[in-house]
Amino acid sequence: MNIRIRAGKKEDMPSVYRLIQELAEFEKEPDAVELTLENLVEDGFGKAPLFKTFVAEIDKNIVGMALFYPRYSTWKGPSIHLEDLIVNQDKRGLKIGSLLYAEVIAYGYKKGVKRIEWAVLDWNTPAIEFYKRTGATILSDWNTVQMSEKAIKKYVESLE
Repeated sequence: MNIRIRAGKKEDMPSVYRLIQELAEFEKEPDAVELTLENLVEDGFGKAPLFKTFVAEIDKNIVGMALFYPRYSTWKGPSIHLEDLIVNQDKRGLKIGSLLYAEVIAYGYKKGVKRIEWAVLDWNTPAIEFYKRTGATILSDWNTVQMSEKAIKKYVESLE
């Protein structure tokens, strides 16, 4: 079995979109994906690309992906946020996730970033243990904060 990791291309986005939906199911939020395939194509390959991807292929079939984008830390400088890393459920255990992860870390190293960060669900013990083995630090004293589109609108309207 030949596993190939490469940069994602515009024509890969239907497969990336399918993997995003699979990840939402894995994370027990199957109805949470609001993003469309068209959004993904435009946001990744339009005039001002917002993210990059690496994909994993077996026999020219995409079986995994990592999606990440640049950030800036006021304490550290340039950084990367790894938004999602997913491997088809039937291909897990083949080290594909490790290969994608390594590609993102190597990319960040080549770009000279000072930090790569991501979130992991507290019940995803295998991922947490893997990240720890690679030298990543799990920050238990920070809470992830998000504001939904609806909450953003409500807040902005309250300011008017």
